[in-house]
Amino acid sequence: MISTARTPAVPSAAPATARSRWYERELGWPTTGSDPVELLTGVAFDVLELPVAAGFAMLRRVPGTGPVAVEGPWMRLLVAAGGADELPGLLDWLEWGGVPLDLTALGTGGRITAPCPTSSWPPPAAPGEWRPQEAAVWLRPPEPGGEVEPTLPRTGFGGDGGAPDLVRLVAAAATECHRARLLRARPLPRQRRAGEG
Repeated sequence: MISTARTPAVPSAAPATARSRWYERELGWPTTGSDPVELLTGVAFDVLELPVAAGFAMLRRVPGTGPVAVEGPWMRLLVAAGGADELPGLLDWLEWGGVPLDLTALGTGGRITAPCPTSSWPPPAAPGEWRPQEAAVWLRPPEPGGEVEPTLPRTGFGGDGGAPDLVRLVAAAATECHRARLLRARPLPRQRRAGEG
């Protein structure tokens, strides 16, 4: 089971300015301030983005990540700022270079939709029960009032603050992205036709 922390409730229908202020005041994260509110990447954090199915499988293998958000079919893992620049080199070093993966990173100049900071959204009981939603939601919300950045996965071995290092996170994410891609490509079993042995 995936555990989640709870954040102070902010109404899901809160105006963009209230949500933007919450992120800026509680976490110190810059936002666009417009509707929809977007979080700017490359300042306080970068983002690894992968398909939800691969993401849930990866979270079972690497349970102690930093904040995790989901929007539609995509899972977004927050990593230390600068991590997006490391992704291509890490994939090459881990021998995933040239393998088509649905694993990307957003760093400086990027942005993601800001999930509504609410404590009322329950996570799915099991990965098989997940139903993609259009709205961005926190699966593992950030802890307001605390330093989030030191707990994010970063380059180097032995992540700080209980988070795995970026190498371990990328290795698990690449493996699960590849596995999910192979499962999608697998043909359905054929039905036996009359007269076939």
